Amino acid sequence: MSVRRIVPNVQSEALEESAKFYGLLGLEEVMNLGWIRTFASPSAPTAQVSVMTGDKTAPVIPDMSIEVDDVDAAYAAVRESGAEIVHPLQDEEWGVRRFFVRDPNGRVVNVLAHR
Repeated sequence: MSVRRIVPNVQSEALEESAKFYGLLGLEEVMNLGWIRTFASPSAPTAQVSVMTGDKTAPVIPDMSIEVDDVDAAYAAVRESGAEIVHPLQDEEWGVRRFFVRDPNGRVVNVLAHR
């Protein structure tokens, strides 16, 4: 299994203001689902930040997202470790398969792969 990108997730009710702010830093919007917006560097597209008001299908907002090439292998490894699964492995309507796990620092990590 390999990591494709890591994205910090910022909880916010100021999505429009965030878009303007991150635009000042040279980031461009690459995804907007209404409740989450992701901004990326045009020259390094995996350098990203997401701003979200909530999560459409999960009980909490994750602190970060880690995209992997094999989410099922990641899920198996995490379950075997005994780490707390916060949101079960599932396919989402926006084209990802994901789960949430709590890291040893108490942070919630969204582990995902695009389908």
